[in-house]
Amino acid sequence: MDEEDVETPEERLLKRQRREKKDLQAKIQSMKNGIPKNDKKRRKQMTEEIGTMEAELDQKHNEELRQVMSTSSTKVQDAYKSCKSFFIHCECSNQVQEAVNGVEALTVEVQPRITKAQKRRDKKAAQERERESRIAEAEVQNLKGERHMEGVKLAEKLAARGLQIKEISSDGHCMYRAIQDQLVRRHKLSVKDLRCQTAAHMRSHADDFLPFLSNPDTGDMYTAEDFEKYCHDVEHTVAWGGQLELQALSKVLQCPIEVIQADSSPITIGEEHTGDAITLIYMRHAYELGEHYNSVERLKEPADHS
Repeated sequence: MDEEDVETPEERLLKRQRREKKDLQAKIQSMKNGIPKNDKKRRKQMTEEIGTMEAELDQKHNEELRQVMSTSSTKVQDAYKSCKSFFIHCECSNQVQEAVNGVEALTVEVQPRITKAQKRRDKKAAQERERESRIAEAEVQNLKGERHMEGVKLAEKLAARGLQIKEISSDGHCMYRAIQDQLVRRHKLSVKDLRCQTAAHMRSHADDFLPFLSNPDTGDMYTAEDFEKYCHDVEHTVAWGGQLELQALSKVLQCPIEVIQADSSPITIGEEHTGDAITLIYMRHAYELGEHYNSVERLKEPADHS
């Protein structure tokens, strides 16, 4: 008789599940080998995919095991009832009755053991569901929040001029990136170029900028050393840009720079220049850190779905 013929359903199931786990591990190893170690973004995505694949396979295996155990339990129950009826009818002996009682004990459903890994995955899944729920609630609340209202007001102002917001990444360079976006067809300047030229102009015209700078903690006016460090940060770091930097860039680029805000009239810096104006969007509530600059683009016509 072949080994398959004497295997119980449970044994056959467990054997197949072991094969499926080995196949999954081989697939996971292949996925890991296919992504460079220094590609952190793709490796993070891969880790999430692996977690999902493992959780789905564990869930499938647990369900299969429960079904098999339930079937086995039903068969034992049927055998027990048949035996018990027969022995009781025959006024069986105490020894036979004890045997029947032993069979009855086998009818207790065996619950599959939940591994520590599965518990961790279940916990992670529950945390992810809770996080998504919090995000959904926050989005609902935000419909009446400052960020949403600011966006609505800006959209209305821009639409009246045939414009819309063009999102710029929030990485400390947003003001310079927004200006670069406006200059694409006029100048081939990088963010680094814009920062360097801003710092150079401020250094060469220190009297125009130094009186407006003070220590935010003490209120003391900047010294020459403080001003040089400020210019160094403008040139070499991701220090945020503001009105002083816009004044410098207006001089460097020889064009007006218009700044549109939600709750006040637009501000134009460098009105004396005749070059094509640059239009920026200043947002107070765009991100948790607050202030942010975006660019603008022509208003796009809605897609015709008719």
